Amino acid sequence: MTLTLALTVLLSVLIGLSLGLLGGGGSILTVPILTYVAGMNPKEAIAASLFVVGATSAVSAVTHARKKRVKWRTGLLFGAAGMAGAFGGGLLGGHIPGTILMIAFALMMVATSLAMIRGRKNHTVTHEGELPVLKVIFEGLVVGLVTGLVGAGGGFLVVPALALLGGLSMPVAVGTSLVVIAMKSFAGLGGYLTTVSLDWVLVGAVTIAAIFGSFLGARLSGRIPEAALRQGFGYFVLVMGVFVLVQELPSPANLILGLVASVIAVALVLCWFVVPACPLRTRIAPSAETDRAEMR
Repeated sequence: MTLTLALTVLLSVLIGLSLGLLGGGGSILTVPILTYVAGMNPKEAIAASLFVVGATSAVSAVTHARKKRVKWRTGLLFGAAGMAGAFGGGLLGGHIPGTILMIAFALMMVATSLAMIRGRKNHTVTHEGELPVLKVIFEGLVVGLVTGLVGAGGGFLVVPALALLGGLSMPVAVGTSLVVIAMKSFAGLGGYLTTVSLDWVLVGAVTIAAIFGSFLGARLSGRIPEAALRQGFGYFVLVMGVFVLVQELPSPANLILGLVASVIAVALVLCWFVVPACPLRTRIAPSAETDRAEMR
């Protein structure tokens, strides 16, 4: 095993860890790992990420289903619509230049990270019934199209759609989202396989590592405050998104972005370690208390 392959497999554990803990974030990590560590071109990395995340989500969904955290009617309807959108997105993505796909992916990373850092609203009214059919189908088509096109936006679009718009409780939204992610990831992969081919040995190794990480994430779930975990991961994804943009944008736009990001990063570090009433710290504590109340 080469050093590159070993590092790729090791980092792939984080993919499953994210899915197991947060119900999303797998492809946000998979595409950069396969592109910048394993050396895949962007289209191959996006296609491979769809298989890795789809397989890992399917395995994780079994655990949630056993704990009755899956709304099957909602999940299958959302997933079927998502498959149609994802297959179309995969077909379209196969004909778009890799640089444009990576820039779109990076913008999705930034949007996802900001949503994670901001957190969810507390006024969501949960219910136990299934969601309206037309609403589920429309949301599934939109989310599926985004996922199939850039290989991202799975769990972190599905979970808010089910929890915030649909009113499902967070545990049920996470479990149901894994079913949806698995379905539309494989559909998006089918669209990409019409134009790209994959190194299945590498993809298989990454998938096994990610599945191992999902089991680890499931064991850790509930032991780490969700708000602190989500916001910490959100900042990490934000850094990764900016990194990808700096790599892919033409000069001098990438230099300007890198400079601005560096100044903001220094300001955030100074706020955290120097300012006693830094909002970065004060935002986490109340959210963490809310999450612990929800778990009880």
